This record gives sequence, structure tokens and C-alpha cells, in this order.
Amino acid sequence: MYDMNNLKKLGTLGKNAEKAMKAFQALDLVALENGVIPKKYKELIAVAVALTTQCPYCLEIHKEQAVKVGATQEELAETTFVAAALRAGAAVVHGSHLMEK
Repeated sequence: MYDMNNLKKLGTLGKNAEKAMKAFQALDLVALENGVIPKKYKELIAVAVALTTQCPYCLEIHKEQAVKVGATQEELAETTFVAAALRAGAAVVHGSHLMEK
């Protein structure tokens, strides 16, 4: 199901929901452009989010972009463990809902 070739179908998706696709593309460009938070950090954030949502498309795209703007293998590795800690932490704190007192 997850095949990078599926991204070629985004044009069809956009034709079928043109206004929404244009709005999404504008948001995506603005959210990830260089700003107060440098683009490299935004791409590392995107990688961390992609790891937590487990989106293979986002992982591929944002890893490539992160490397393109200077992210190192060490930064990608640390980003992986930040994402892992947050996922694990979420399970732990949600476990508190299981406790009676």
C-alpha cells in the first residue's frame, strides 16, 4: 500500500478537491519555510512527527529535506529517540487513567 509512486496521484486528488489542496499546499509551504525556527529544525520536527504518526511518505520526504538543509545522521538519530521518548511517555501517562487512586 505504501509506495512512493502513489504520490504521483496527488495531482488527481488536487483536481478533485482543488480549493482544499491549494490551501493545504500554501499552509505546508509557509509552515516549513525558514523563519524564527530555522528550516533545518522544522524538518527535524517534521521527522519526529512522522516517526510518531508512522507515515512512511512523510518520513521519506522530510528526512530528505532535513539532510538537504544540513541535518546530520547524529541529529536524525537523536530526533528518533525524542520521538520514541514522547510515544513511550504518552503510554505511561495514559496509564494513569487505568489507576483507581
